[in-house]
Amino acid sequence: MELVIDFPGGAKVDAHFSGFTVKTDQPAYAGGEGSAPAPFGVFLASIGTCAGIYVLGFCRQRGLPTDGIRIIQRVGSNPTTGMVDQIALEIEVPASFPAKYHDALVRSADQCAVKKHLENPPKFNVYTVVK
Repeated sequence: MELVIDFPGGAKVDAHFSGFTVKTDQPAYAGGEGSAPAPFGVFLASIGTCAGIYVLGFCRQRGLPTDGIRIIQRVGSNPTTGMVDQIALEIEVPASFPAKYHDALVRSADQCAVKKHLENPPKFNVYTVVK
């Protein structure tokens, strides 16, 4: 997979891939316009939305409605480093959701590919090329 990252102006940075564009910007206090999420916000959102895809798939496979289901993602940071040190995903289900599926729903969300990659991070190679 290849992504092309460009700089459309100001503090905006966009990623183009598979026919899509993910727009990012910095908040006003950081020199941007706040016209789109910051890149780190997009990164964090990818975790919760990925878990959501697995929850959605679990429910679809069993013919279970997803009405009233939502995932609340909470991010904790180390006060010394400012780095994220904990991410909690709380899956809220309505009272009508069958209790026998609660644990399986958690196991399905736990299969999130983004989470798996964070648990086994790739190596990064950053370099320049003159064209």
